[in-house]
Amino acid sequence: MNEPVIADKKPAVLELEAGTYYWCTCGQSQNQPFCDGGHKGSEFIPQVFELTENKKVALCQCKYTANAPFCDGAHSKL
Repeated sequence: MNEPVIADKKPAVLELEAGTYYWCTCGQSQNQPFCDGGHKGSEFIPQVFELTENKKVALCQCKYTANAPFCDGAHSKL
């Protein structure tokens, strides 16, 4: 498996509305932390996640979290 591109070494802290989102797993999206199709031609696919209520979240941008799509602090070890 190819390694993802590290988009940033800090999470994207966002207030999101309830709904369905597509988190970028490859790190190549120009719309981080969300997918814009930059993975096309690779083995990466976006991770779908759903929020049932409006919520403040910290989305991983280093792409090495064990709790995708949410930040678990893995960026501090890179």
